[in-house]
Amino acid sequence: MTIQTVILAAGMGTRLGRALPKSLTQLSDGRTIMQQQHENIRAAFGRDARITTVVGYRAETIIDAFPDAHYVHNERYDQTNTSKSLLRALSETGRGGVLWMNGDVVFDPRILGRAVAHIERDESFVTVNTSRVSDEEVKYTLDENGFIQELSKTVVGGIGEAVGINYISRADKRTLIQQLQRVDDQDYFERGLELAIAENGVRVQAMDISDLYAVEVDFAEDLERANEVLA
Repeated sequence: MTIQTVILAAGMGTRLGRALPKSLTQLSDGRTIMQQQHENIRAAFGRDARITTVVGYRAETIIDAFPDAHYVHNERYDQTNTSKSLLRALSETGRGGVLWMNGDVVFDPRILGRAVAHIERDESFVTVNTSRVSDEEVKYTLDENGFIQELSKTVVGGIGEAVGINYISRADKRTLIQQLQRVDDQDYFERGLELAIAENGVRVQAMDISDLYAVEVDFAEDLERANEVLA
């Protein structure tokens, strides 16, 4: 399977308090977060999977570490959020569907194996975890047909968390691009998805991975938790 994948790694990651981009944070097994992501992508989709990384803060350190990847630059990384980084990436990936992830997610490689069936059917999805619902994380609700309805940090009554690994189908990609162009610079990409759902009728599946691990590393305690699941 040849698939377009995107890693969003332009941000400064100030909450973790590291000098390097957060994606280059070393894990307890000796790999960096981004190295784990690359290996998981290759394991699921083969060596032909195209990895495009959006870089900004200290971009050269990521490029030097992974010279064989493809790169898109978000020069306004210090003024924009993930919505604009994803917009740049989707605009550079042709017409096909795209799997994307935040550059700070440490995750079970079986998640991408579970995603293969959805991707083969070209179904847009958001990966979710129903085992915890934290106020600090992106939460979601479902409509009466079981598709994603609301998706943001401010959702009230969320039934789980989005874990930062998602897929947009070929059919839905242009709509998402248009909505990402509309949203504010400081919006997360989830706002573009939410608008595509509400205004354009885009149907987004919730792919439940509650039985697997996925840790978005924002703070030192998140890094500790990620290292615990890798042990």
